[in-house]
Order: sequence, then structure tokens, then C-alpha cells
Amino acid sequence: MLEAGYVLLSALMATIIFLAYHAVLKKVDIGQSIRKKRMIYSISALILWFVYVFVMSQSGFLANFELPPRFPLLLIMPLFVFTGTFLYRHRNSEILHAIPKSWAIYYQSFRIGIESLFVASLPFGILPYHVTFEGYNYDIVFAMTAPFVAYLVFNRKKIPQKVALFWNYLGLIVIAWIIFLFTTTAYFPSVWGSETSLANVKFTQFYYMLVPAFLMPSAVFMHVLSIIQLSKKE
Repeated sequence: MLEAGYVLLSALMATIIFLAYHAVLKKVDIGQSIRKKRMIYSISALILWFVYVFVMSQSGFLANFELPPRFPLLLIMPLFVFTGTFLYRHRNSEILHAIPKSWAIYYQSFRIGIESLFVASLPFGILPYHVTFEGYNYDIVFAMTAPFVAYLVFNRKKIPQKVALFWNYLGLIVIAWIIFLFTTTAYFPSVWGSETSLANVKFTQFYYMLVPAFLMPSAVFMHVLSIIQLSKKE
């Protein structure tokens, strides 16, 4: 049941992304044939990535917490490179700026689900408490502010957009802290006073690898996208 939670959350967020992308493509009045091709390419690329993550997790190659850090280098870094390259190349794209500015911020609410799954994973020993709300990960508090920021800044226009810009930078700092927690508990346990890795090899199974291989990078993508949107001069 717990594994299903990780899969269902990932499937839900992927569906939201593609539905939003399709809606924006229609908004900018791209021809139906081109729109269809772009959707097929995008969905196919994500499916291939999931296949890659599945193969890597099933191979057992990621279940080694010796240096160099395997899943950060093989799963997280490629998506960070993609995010930086893709958004920089398309920073002036009509499609990117046709996305309502509130969407990328509302999206971050899904992190409440991630943190809830983390806490639910504790009794099974899948995660060390350090990376959850019971330890030093307070991302759930940040995620709870997402709908309020989006609503007050863009729907009610009660708060200036500079607040949303600052909020996005803060969100990236929060994610950086979470990466630090996961990396140190797995590969540098001495930071937490342990001589052996605090990570459980169960976390390298496909269900859980969806967090570093899709969910967390998607949050980074949305933060950077929002920063580009909010930084563009009208």
C-alpha cells in the first residue's frame, strides 16, 4: 500500500503536468498536428526515463552507499542538467510565458503528499527519521504555504509578485537542504554520528526512487520556471 502511494502521487503529478502542457499548447494556437507530436514526444520521453529508473533500481546498482554517490549522480543530476538547459534555451518561449504564473506555485502543494509518505515510511524502516518531519525536514510547512502565496499574489493580487519570486528562491533553498539530509544520511553518516550508512537499501527500489528521479526534480523545474516568468520584464 505504501509503495502504491509513491507510484500514485508520481502518476498524478505527471498527469497534471501533461494536462497543463496540452492546455497551454492550445492556448498559443499551435496546429493540432504539431500539438499532437509534441505531446507524444514529451510523454514518450518521460516513459523512457521511468523505464531507465526501473532498470537501474532493479539491477541493484543503486543499492550501494559507497562513494561516489550513485543515485544522486545517475538520477538527480541528469534532471537538474535538463532543467537548467531546457529552461535557459526556452526562457523567451511564447509557450513558457503563456503558462499562468500561479500554476507553477500551486503545483508545489504536492510536496505535502511527499512528506506525508516519508512519515508513513518510518515504521517500515525505509527512511531514517532525519529526513522526515520528525527529524530535520520541514518541507511540509513550506508546501502548505504554496496555495496561499499563489492565491494572494495572482488571484487576489493582495501581495506583490516580488513575494512570489522570493518564495521560489526560498523553495530551492529548502530542496537543497533536503538533498543535504538524504546525501549525508546515506553517504556521509559521520555527520550524524554514525559509522555506517543510515539509509536502507529498500529506498533504492523503484517506488521510492520516484522521489529523487521525478518528484523532487519536478519541484525544482517548477521553481526555476516560475522564477523565469516572474523575472521577465513586462
